[in-house]
Amino acid sequence: MAERIIKLPDVGEGIAEAELVEWHVKVGDIVREDDLLAAVMTDKATVEIPSPVEGEVTWVGAEVGDTVAIGSAIVKLKVAGDGAATEEPAEEAPAEKPAPVAAPAKAEKPAAPAAPAKPAAPPQPAPKHARASTAPAQRRAPGEKPLASPAVRLKAREAGVDLRQVQGTGPAGRISHQDIDAFLLRGPEPARGGGLVEQSAVTEVKVVGLRRRIAEKMALSKSRIPHITIVEEVNVSPLEDLRATLNKKPTPERPKLTLLPFLMRAMVKALAEQPALNALYDDDAGIVRQHAAINIGIATQTPTGLIVPVVKHAEARDLWGCGIELARLAERGRDGTATRDELTGSTITITSLGALGGIATTPVINYPEVAIVGVNKMVVRPVWDGTTFVPRKMMNLSSSFDHRVIDGWDAAVFVQRLKELLENPATLFVDI
Repeated sequence: MAERIIKLPDVGEGIAEAELVEWHVKVGDIVREDDLLAAVMTDKATVEIPSPVEGEVTWVGAEVGDTVAIGSAIVKLKVAGDGAATEEPAEEAPAEKPAPVAAPAKAEKPAAPAAPAKPAAPPQPAPKHARASTAPAQRRAPGEKPLASPAVRLKAREAGVDLRQVQGTGPAGRISHQDIDAFLLRGPEPARGGGLVEQSAVTEVKVVGLRRRIAEKMALSKSRIPHITIVEEVNVSPLEDLRATLNKKPTPERPKLTLLPFLMRAMVKALAEQPALNALYDDDAGIVRQHAAINIGIATQTPTGLIVPVVKHAEARDLWGCGIELARLAERGRDGTATRDELTGSTITITSLGALGGIATTPVINYPEVAIVGVNKMVVRPVWDGTTFVPRKMMNLSSSFDHRVIDGWDAAVFVQRLKELLENPATLFVDI
């Protein structure tokens, strides 16, 4: 037998190191050619590293969360043949995923080095090292997409396994090859009886990958930006009436609208009057860069964490144009197909928790922007109209500003302008 050393390949131009975010193998595993060994994340993308040969894993060179230099040994395999250890050259990695987000729900064939066509290998039994997990199978909500790589999805499909019944042990519940093997050995989890049982287990979850990026950015924003937050109440009854009317006869060119496209159009008009809020602050250089292009980031929750797809040039889009682009980007963000360009370049951000938005929030600015607008939930409340109380649909806007470059007065003027436009939605369609 011989030893084969697998090195971390070049994962992108100018990239010197990457964070190891997932192992697909462990010592003692038998891997086939093109089986996934690990996944690494750079500032640009998540890249999966396949095995170039068949062999047995005898050593792994890093732990999840470690930063690994390009060209460093990450795996040693015992392979058929004689001779001294050979090294796998650090060549360019397989094609990158578009962005560091959840794996796509639709199965795709994993990237593989070019090689002569060979007959499909017969199905392999579950490896001996796989052990049945004692944890209950994870039950996901209807429509929720399990996290798994394309290779894992292909394996599950060939084995007739429903990934929604498999408990993922990787970061953010990601399903690995070993999870599939364990499920095949264990079988579906039987229904458990009722009863109250004391629990004392402590689960340690290492902060890696996208979650680490989010943590770092939030810490940077809060440590460097003195926030000022203004909460204003908005009567959205007229806007909701208009929205209901516009949504009666949707077409492909004019689909049904949510509240956000109206808010985006209101922000475009308000920012035209206060361009200082559509800006990025380079505090190291002491320069505020005001942008003519209004690129609105939309904070979007995904299975692996928060991302911010960007609606570029909102100033050049009408109400339906904003809605169509917003829906497209949100879907690409959730299914993991958003590109780096679609996730960068924002000049101001909207954050909304929809029905979960609470009465008021204190949004954290998307550094290095200088403003963020937060949408809270809509509720029907009695409002005094001068003679009596009448029911009105009310919603609070919670907006935060960088107090180093935005004065409280200017922040208040901006919020009041948004309130005026949203409470009189016809003004969104005319120049006043």
